[in-house]
Amino acid sequence: MAGPILVFDSGVGGLSVVAALRERLPGAALAYACDNAMLPYGLREDSWLVQRILAVCEAAVAASGCCALVVACNTASTLALDALRARLAVPVVGTVPAIKPAARLSTTRHVGLLATSATVSRPYTLQLIREFAADCRVTRVAADALVREAERWLAGEPPDRDVIRAALAPLWADPELDTVVLGCTHFPLLREVLAEVAPRRVTWIDSSEAIARRTAQVVAGVAPREGPGPSFVTAPDPRLRAGLAAFGFAEPHLLHLD
Repeated sequence: MAGPILVFDSGVGGLSVVAALRERLPGAALAYACDNAMLPYGLREDSWLVQRILAVCEAAVAASGCCALVVACNTASTLALDALRARLAVPVVGTVPAIKPAARLSTTRHVGLLATSATVSRPYTLQLIREFAADCRVTRVAADALVREAERWLAGEPPDRDVIRAALAPLWADPELDTVVLGCTHFPLLREVLAEVAPRRVTWIDSSEAIARRTAQVVAGVAPREGPGPSFVTAPDPRLRAGLAAFGFAEPHLLHLD
């Protein structure tokens, strides 16, 4: 019998992808791993981060006995996806900002990209824009503060709306901007609040459904779901228990790295 599908993120952002996977693959067993000891990834140095991602994912794959790994983190995917695929024996599904579908949806041809500092400036992201949104104006906004707000939300604390307003403010300079890419998996967890504080209506789009579709294509005969799936963290944090339980995961185990 195949092992679970392992979803990995620096923190709780990958839970937005878990929701899409549950909808696309309702019978699949899922596991979750987050490197909460080193959150946020977007502010860390690239070469160190590649080695850290490899170490955490290797340990989580071994601990979970998974049949596939979903890297539900834009920063990790744009930086370490090739290295993970070379190192691991299981299939690896990555995450990229939803630039292509956003360009298709935009009628004004002005798209916003809301992501971490690392993702908005990474060459991979710029190549996506050149390839799929060459006829669009793309306003890139680094919104690292939203990662913490999403983590607070999952821990049962109300997100700070003033912080969220400040993070979104650069998007509203041009009234023609009509579509916003949520280029960090943390951000869809705040979708309702983002819409509430936005001064006008825009289309919010993320990659979770595309990730779920791709995962379904690469995983065949996944194990049926039997009770809460395992979860793993790199630092103890009692605040995560309730949030992970709400997404169908057991109390997290501490992941030991070599």
